Amino acid sequence: MGNYIMVTLSVLLLLIFTAACGQKKNTLKVGDQVPTFILKDQNGNDFNIDEHIGKQKLVIYFYPKDESSVCTKEACAFRDSYADYVKAGAMVIGINSGSVKSHKAFAANHQLPFTLLSDPDNLVLRSFGIKDVLVITGRETFVIDLSGKVAYRFRAMMSGNEHSQKALEYLRSN
Repeated sequence: MGNYIMVTLSVLLLLIFTAACGQKKNTLKVGDQVPTFILKDQNGNDFNIDEHIGKQKLVIYFYPKDESSVCTKEACAFRDSYADYVKAGAMVIGINSGSVKSHKAFAANHQLPFTLLSDPDNLVLRSFGIKDVLVITGRETFVIDLSGKVAYRFRAMMSGNEHSQKALEYLRSN
């Protein structure tokens, strides 16, 4: 029994180490161009980021899961400040691997007035260089300027509320 536990722990540590080492892409930095992508929104419509660059600032936040505690607090913080984002000329976009159906239910359940995008294979998440935290996808927010470049970024895994606050502070000061 003792050998079984040791082998199981060794395999688990190897998997965690391999996953951490496999994340070679660096997170986008201030000044980097936002990657081009097309994803489905919560209504099943295509969202092409190229159609929004230059028209308004974009606040793109990546979050692990619809309806989880911290993610719900984060989404509701963006919802509660939504009028301030509109006033600042910014569009709010949430992205995770959840399905279109899950996003639609999440948006309806919490009256979210902004766009939620389904990234089922986490391809966009990876193109932004978002790092996993153990086995959970990371939580990171980016402000994209009118030229399509990262103007601000913020990462905090357990502080969902803070993402909206920090992005709005940045928008108000610039």
